[in-house]
Amino acid sequence: MAKFTVGYMIGSLAEESINRKLAGALVKLAPSELAMVEISWKDLPLYSYDYDKDYPKVAVDFKDTIHGADAILFVSPEYNRSIPGALKNAIDWASRPYGKNAFDGKPAAVIGASVGTIGTAVAQQHLKGVLGYCNMNLMQSPEGYITMKPDLISDDGTVTVDSTREFLTKFMKAFADHIVRVKA
Repeated sequence: MAKFTVGYMIGSLAEESINRKLAGALVKLAPSELAMVEISWKDLPLYSYDYDKDYPKVAVDFKDTIHGADAILFVSPEYNRSIPGALKNAIDWASRPYGKNAFDGKPAAVIGASVGTIGTAVAQQHLKGVLGYCNMNLMQSPEGYITMKPDLISDDGTVTVDSTREFLTKFMKAFADHIVRVKA
């Protein structure tokens, strides 16, 4: 039975994103003590502090979903050697206005997939800096830089390569252990 709710945020808005496929695999491989829930942010407008006095309903609902999660998993691609702008926008909405940061103190992990051989290493370094500023308690190891090959993950989230499936299973177990340590 699940002890913790993990909200996962996919850094790409594309329906056919390889990171959406990776997220599906991670949901499937998550230990039973984690209830995985996608946190959608695709309908958020561009953030401006002009909204701080009267947050739109979509942003309030988004922040409420984050508040309801015990931990957050970020599954993100790398765009131009950094994080996708739309993901940064979502993080800005969640962490604003000043003093009302929905991420404050939450356990978090970062992983990503790319067709390139360095995975999403540079984007993850940038994302970890942003999340650290948001006072998230980041899992430092293991790190997950997945080089996506054709048919590595099927449409139903099945990982077809044993070594990758084993690594992702260990990653999710390590994240569960991290959540327990932070929440203790």
